Amino acid sequence: MSLTLKRRIELADHIMVAGQLAAALEVCGWPKPGNVHRTSDFPDTRFEHFIAGSVSLGPVLWETAFKAVSLKSSEICELGIGRLIKQAVLNVKAWHRGGNTHLGVILLFVPMAAAVGMTLVTSDNLDIADLRENFARVMRSTTCEDAAETYDAIALASPGGMGRVVGKKAPDLTSDEAKRVLLEGNLTLYDVMKVAAEWDTIAKELVTALQITCNVGFPTLQTLYLETHDINIAIVHTYLKLLSLYPDSFIARNVGLKRTSNVSEAVKIGMKTAEEVSEKAREILKLGGLKTPEGLRALFKLDGELKMRRLNPGTTADLTATSLMLAILNGLRF
Repeated sequence: MSLTLKRRIELADHIMVAGQLAAALEVCGWPKPGNVHRTSDFPDTRFEHFIAGSVSLGPVLWETAFKAVSLKSSEICELGIGRLIKQAVLNVKAWHRGGNTHLGVILLFVPMAAAVGMTLVTSDNLDIADLRENFARVMRSTTCEDAAETYDAIALASPGGMGRVVGKKAPDLTSDEAKRVLLEGNLTLYDVMKVAAEWDTIAKELVTALQITCNVGFPTLQTLYLETHDINIAIVHTYLKLLSLYPDSFIARNVGLKRTSNVSEAVKIGMKTAEEVSEKAREILKLGGLKTPEGLRALFKLDGELKMRRLNPGTTADLTATSLMLAILNGLRF
């Protein structure tokens, strides 16, 4: 279907604002235990840094969506997902000095913006099955150049606790030979994320076409908002639901890397700690979370405990942001 320039611009605007708003709302949710939120900062990364980063995502999300609604189906590989991911990381770094605030969100939002654009080209409604099919097409159409640019983006973001990839069919991020191996081996972004999915939930979400977001995060958020008409409760309880079901791979990785630099082994070692945090999230939900005084006390207690132990469920925050973007694109207004 051929769209007018005006319509393509409108769709790109729509997708851009949904992404910016989702990222901003995620960090506003409080108290999300272990995360920066509106009443709690990290020593070097403040709430305001996340807000700045959320706004700075706009230009790349717009460009991604506009390209997606303008390209022919056979031209998906020309989206340049890796370059767009790298540019988004550079934009975030240009607009604040609070370190890595949005790498996980960028990795998810950029292909999601493309998939949403492709879906809305042929329909006024964002059908979830169509979205997932298009997301899978975007990821499977990535190139070795996309992988190399994404490796650059991750290095630029300087995320803590990456570890080393040992004995896998993907080069280690810290290797000087990584880009050469990617290009000579024709390893695409999908290929390397499929390897990383063994230990990283963001990578798994990328190769399963947003399985957790679409099947758990989005419907949970939508149901909670319809029940409570309180966006903060909906955000925090969605976060707790995700954390309760999926032990946070960022926590597991950071705990395990204190004992080994092998990232896949590190996650196995740290998973016990991540599962303990998940159990506490389940207990808080049973107490009623933000809906009861007991649940609220338990939330603040866990928030303080995780920050004292430097356990940050950062992956869960990224999944919450993606769930918010999907809900907003499906008409959630508060």
